[in-house]
Amino acid sequence: MVVTPDFQREMRPDEVPQVDALLRLAFGGAAETELVRALRKAGDMVGEQVLSAGDTVIGYAGLSRMVAPKGWLCLAPVAVHPDWQGRRVGRRMVGMIAEWARLSGVTIVVLGQVGFYERAGFSAARAARLTTPYPVEHTLLAGPGDAVPEQTLVYPRAFG
Repeated sequence: MVVTPDFQREMRPDEVPQVDALLRLAFGGAAETELVRALRKAGDMVGEQVLSAGDTVIGYAGLSRMVAPKGWLCLAPVAVHPDWQGRRVGRRMVGMIAEWARLSGVTIVVLGQVGFYERAGFSAARAARLTTPYPVEHTLLAGPGDAVPEQTLVYPRAFG
């Protein structure tokens, strides 16, 4: 029997152990799992999306509230099970989030591989004038319009 991914949806509380295991597997350690736990504990996590195939969570994306600019969100982490990588699962998940940002008028910042995130709807050019504690050349934005904002990014404390 061929198993295909289901629709992207909000994570259910009973899926936390599967998500923790996925993050450890996808990132080769516990750092991302600890980040997500800290974001949840601080009340900074505003949305957690999963993609499942059957009863197995194969993709995860977390959205947390930025300290500054007010109203902006941060996409991190994004994880895809290694057995599903290369099948455009991650691009599909991130693309849905980028489109949601555009339609809802919310700006989302992400730090990562520029080529991947640009193919999914984020823009590195729009992030060029941001002041960030992380490399600006790996920072991208999604959301309404095409402005290149001059803002200082302040991430939730969990990103430490």
